[in-house]
Amino acid sequence: MNKTILKIHDKEFEPLIFESEINEKIRAIAHQINALEFEELICLSVLNGAYMFTAELCKHLHNLPVISFIKIASYQGMQTSETITELVGIQENLKNKTVLILEDIIDTGNSIDNVYNACIQQGANKVYIATLLYKPDAYKGNAPIQFIGFSIPNSFVVGYGMDYNGLGRNLKDIYVLHTVKFHHVVNG
Repeated sequence: MNKTILKIHDKEFEPLIFESEINEKIRAIAHQINALEFEELICLSVLNGAYMFTAELCKHLHNLPVISFIKIASYQGMQTSETITELVGIQENLKNKTVLILEDIIDTGNSIDNVYNACIQQGANKVYIATLLYKPDAYKGNAPIQFIGFSIPNSFVVGYGMDYNGLGRNLKDIYVLHTVKFHHVVNG
């Protein structure tokens, strides 16, 4: 496993989770979702970050889900904001439907609480949440998270859909800010 340092803008990042580990974890999450019983599933992907997670996960789902996207903004540079800006709202009719919200990363919980509450308000029958990354030390939200790929330290990460000021989303691995010392990823 390569420990190459990656420079994006003014910061250096080092590998945290490799593509093979990500793909294995996503298949495991898909297996758990496939075990649920529902007639119709609406996958609600939170853009921009969750696009890679959504694409890979949905390849492994047995039924044919409706895949829809919403876009919210909660980050400014490397800091999460308490202000959630809805850029593209929910386009599907959620009344009496099963919804699976797909997130790239859940940290403070502000964004996921916002999306979860919007689904409930629109009459969704059941709402599940799946996230590739979860920061338990940062989470202060109320939304129940059923499917967690990896629990990670409260550090800034890029890659696999996540960016630093617009760059790094296309990386197949996940990188952590180099100056941060971390132990290892704890499986969720």
